[in-house]
Amino acid sequence: MNLEEYCPEKLLTAGQGVKKIENGSRVFIGTGCGEPQALIRAMVEDRSIQDIVVYQMLSSTFAKYMNHEDFLYRFSLKLFFISPDMRQAAFEGKIDYIPIYLSQIPGIFASQEIGLDVALVQVSPPDRFGFCSLGISVDITLSGMQNAELVIAQVNHDMPRTWGDSLVHVDEIDYLVIQDEPLVEALPRIKNTKVAQRIGHYVNQLVDDGATIQVGFGHLPDAVVSYLDGKKDLGIHTQVITDGLLPLFKKKVVTNRNKSYLPGRVVASLCMGSKQLYDYVDNNPMFYFRSSEFVNDPNVIARNDNFISISSALEVDLTGQICTDSKGYLFYSGIGDQVDFIRGSCMSKGGFSIIVIPSTAQNDAVSRIVPHLSEGAGVATTRGDIDIVVTEYGIAELRRKSIYQRVMELAQIAHPKFRKQLIDEAKKRRYIFPDQLPPTTQDLLFLDNYHYSMELPMGKHVDFRPVMPSDEFESRQFFYSLQETTIYYRFFNKRKVFSREMLQRQWADVDYMRNMTIIGVMQKGKRKQIVAIGSYAEAGETHAEVAFLVKEELHGMGIGTYLLEVLEGIAKKNRYTTFVATVLAENRKMVRVFQNRYPNSKLVRSGAGEIEIEMAFDQAPVKKEEEKTGD
Repeated sequence: MNLEEYCPEKLLTAGQGVKKIENGSRVFIGTGCGEPQALIRAMVEDRSIQDIVVYQMLSSTFAKYMNHEDFLYRFSLKLFFISPDMRQAAFEGKIDYIPIYLSQIPGIFASQEIGLDVALVQVSPPDRFGFCSLGISVDITLSGMQNAELVIAQVNHDMPRTWGDSLVHVDEIDYLVIQDEPLVEALPRIKNTKVAQRIGHYVNQLVDDGATIQVGFGHLPDAVVSYLDGKKDLGIHTQVITDGLLPLFKKKVVTNRNKSYLPGRVVASLCMGSKQLYDYVDNNPMFYFRSSEFVNDPNVIARNDNFISISSALEVDLTGQICTDSKGYLFYSGIGDQVDFIRGSCMSKGGFSIIVIPSTAQNDAVSRIVPHLSEGAGVATTRGDIDIVVTEYGIAELRRKSIYQRVMELAQIAHPKFRKQLIDEAKKRRYIFPDQLPPTTQDLLFLDNYHYSMELPMGKHVDFRPVMPSDEFESRQFFYSLQETTIYYRFFNKRKVFSREMLQRQWADVDYMRNMTIIGVMQKGKRKQIVAIGSYAEAGETHAEVAFLVKEELHGMGIGTYLLEVLEGIAKKNRYTTFVATVLAENRKMVRVFQNRYPNSKLVRSGAGEIEIEMAFDQAPVKKEEEKTGD
């Protein structure tokens, strides 16, 4: 469409356009990288424009004017989210922050709870039918434009055309300012590559092929998604598309074919990144842009099965409360989309949420996992909403767990130098028992090499991993679920009580080298329960004593043999050459398990009805995998 022929009366320069803004107006401005820079500059530079209230999310251009002499006398900025460019101004009290969920903002405009006199937006040139596109900024921009008395649009050939609800006809726009200029770019700023890499490693373990994911605002979520590049058929339903997702699009990791809602489409509200990203979404039918009240609606999100929300935080306290928008009394970012997506993921079939957070701040001087949130810090996500927290030291599963369990989960993924302090503070607050032992101060990343999975004859899986202090509660339930005979065979007495003190002492001895305990877990509903425990403990320079237990209903399925092989492999890495075991003579099943693995094992009967078994590793048959790897 030729605008000069169709509506010449609407065409103005930027300076002429902002003259239409009356003093005292309430002005909405398009979001983030889609903001109309030329119109903002013209408005600020026209000294006749006075007493303007500005509503915006993710402001950028205004940051250049915050220190101008009369700016704060002429403009009052009310922001729904504080962008990195505006943080210093927020710290200095130069802007006003409105804490609100993004899903609710369009409705507030529509209901006139926030009345708008003018909307300044940016659009692509119209097609031959007269439809422009809001491009990379649909989110709250569509509603802001629809509910303002006056709409002025910067028409920019650099603005991509996007599919979905981004189309706006020129008849809906009062004035048009044709001015091309590069869009605002939000390039990734990775503060600590090593931390991002390790957190990405753990997030990769949590995301299954075929899942639908959301990526929250911030450099860390953006950085960790690149570590999902080995996945298959991921789907995307997210508020913001960033450069971190671009490699997943290009490598066809994201296909959206398994999405249960709007399959084949990347659903989003806005796009913030590089020109390369903008070029990729331009007129690309894979991307389906909708406004925030749709994209961020928890009920809409929940229609995606196996939905995983990935977002970040500033602090997490030991009970699971999350702060995202302030550092103490200083407002830093915003509530944004986190709560909407966390609640949507919770309602999704098979869905859950992940909070990613570095364990420390200020060059390791302070812990981000804290006994209580900083004074003045706001609770954005409640302890009732939280599912999983990931730091560079591991994964903490908090969903449906008690305060005691949460403390142990979070303490063991805190930076090692803060773990004892966190336990001590938890004791003062009566969160845990006074005699609770702190987690080891080791960096346990190497334990990721000790994760295994075994498929059972009925198609289910048993996952094996090293025991952690936070497993104490589940391990007690495991022991109490066993039959009396099983307990007798393992402990040589009819033990009735498995106290937390006893188990705590046992786990405290586990250093994952000289002493190792592996647990086998199976999914039961939304919870994993322990079904097997195997341990070895140093019994000499080259010898280790081994023992294990398996739930009775799973006997005969090879779990004991598999667990024995796992423990042997770990013991070999720690320079042991031989297992020893003491077994009751009547426990023939256990003797057979040992003899099947070690046909030439040495058996010595004692007078007490016990058999001492010595099993050299070089007597065991070599598996094909070991032949290939040399393990």
